[in-house]
Amino acid sequence: MEVPQRQIRAVYSERTITVYQAYPEAIAGPAVRAGRFVDPFKRERMTWIKPSFLWMMYRCGWATKPGQERVLAIEITRDGFEWALGRACLSHHEPGGGESRADWARRLRTSPVRVQWDPERSLGLAPLPYRSLQLGLGGEAVRRYVDEWTVSITDVTALAREIAAKRDPGLLPPERPYPEPAG
Repeated sequence: MEVPQRQIRAVYSERTITVYQAYPEAIAGPAVRAGRFVDPFKRERMTWIKPSFLWMMYRCGWATKPGQERVLAIEITRDGFEWALGRACLSHHEPGGGESRADWARRLRTSPVRVQWDPERSLGLAPLPYRSLQLGLGGEAVRRYVDEWTVSITDVTALAREIAAKRDPGLLPPERPYPEPAG
């Protein structure tokens, strides 16, 4: 079966979807203890969420990059995730995408959510020929993420390090294609 060029792959249930972020201990520790993001997490900054575990591992170097030593699995509501998708703007203009650069730039300035499609990664973190989603949440979207959408926060750093050491695909979270939201 051929994988579409762009596809959201994630762990999800009927009500929630899991996304990943990596942080230093100063942010991750309080978030895990509180079950939600608290100080020193900065609501004023754009925060990037990634449904793909392996893309997160590439980004954080299996939890070894400075400032990304703790990997969190954040379970959020699907309603919130789909709210974000419905208000998202690509982070870069795509010529031939049906939107002028000026129209895209206007939409980018007002959108609380950015979309990037980055190469999905193999277990060895090599780029694959298809792309995975990451969403940048800013403004209203960050507030909703922190105050309304977050269901749970779990530290998966030990799992990341175990997978890095063993390279066992059987340990990976069971991601599957996420259904395209209606409307």
